[in-house]
Amino acid sequence: MSQQKITVEASAKAPVAKVWEVWNDPKHITQWNSADPSWHTPSSENNLTVGGKFKHRMEAKDGSFGFDFEGTYDVVEPLKEITYTMGDDRQATTLFEEKDGQTHIATTFDAESINDIEMQRNGWQAILNNFVNYVETH
Repeated sequence: MSQQKITVEASAKAPVAKVWEVWNDPKHITQWNSADPSWHTPSSENNLTVGGKFKHRMEAKDGSFGFDFEGTYDVVEPLKEITYTMGDDRQATTLFEEKDGQTHIATTFDAESINDIEMQRNGWQAILNNFVNYVETH
C-alpha cells in the first residue's frame, strides 16, 4: 500500500537566500520550529549535505513530552530543493521558488499511520507558518 502524501505551502516576503539560511541554520531552527506556543526546539543539529543527517529536539515547554525529529538528506540542491528520509523511512521534499521578492515554500511528506491526516497537515502547516513569521521579522 502506498503512503498518502500531504503538502503544506506558504510564501515568505523574503529572498530565497535568506529563506534558505533561516530554514537550515540550527541557530534559527531553534527559534521557529514548533507547531504550537507550548512547544519549542531546544537543540538542533544539521549537516546539510547528501547523506548528512539532521536532528531537532522537539519538546513541550512544560517538560511533559519530547522527541527527536531526525532524518538523512537524499537531495540538497541549494536554494531550490531539500529531500530527506525520516527515521521511520517516510520521505519529505521541500521546494523553494523565488518570484518578485517573495519565496514560495512547499513541503510534501509521506503521512504516518498513527495520527489523523488533518492533524498532520495542520501541525506541519503551523510550523511552516511559524517559519514564515520568523523569517519575515528577523
